[in-house]
Amino acid sequence: MTLFRGGCLCGAVRYETTSDPLNQRVCHCRACQKVIGAAFNARVLMRIEHVALSGPISTFHSSETLERGFCSYCGSSVFSRRVSAGVIGLTAGSLDEPSLFKPDMHFWVASKQPWLKITDNLPQYPEGPPSLGYKP
Repeated sequence: MTLFRGGCLCGAVRYETTSDPLNQRVCHCRACQKVIGAAFNARVLMRIEHVALSGPISTFHSSETLERGFCSYCGSSVFSRRVSAGVIGLTAGSLDEPSLFKPDMHFWVASKQPWLKITDNLPQYPEGPPSLGYKP
């Protein structure tokens, strides 16, 4: 098992995992671009019950089923959570050791920034992935 630990820029929000991830993916959709403030959202997907979160977390529902979490103090984006499916996506940029992130695919590449060249030979999907990688 790989232990993922991380948190926000100011250190007020912290998390730690207790199991292996369901998947590790890169999303290029416009919602992720806006919430992360970058060209894509690299995230580690875990079961909610396998992540211990602490600190001053604020949330925003970016859709009916997806809740985004960020530090109430510094504003760092820390996770996206789909409670109905029991999963939470930890942002790779918030990992204490971001080199632990090992992506397995890119999705919503139809929305990727035109200047971004993907050269890692991972599968790419124009919209959502063919499999969510978890059971809702």
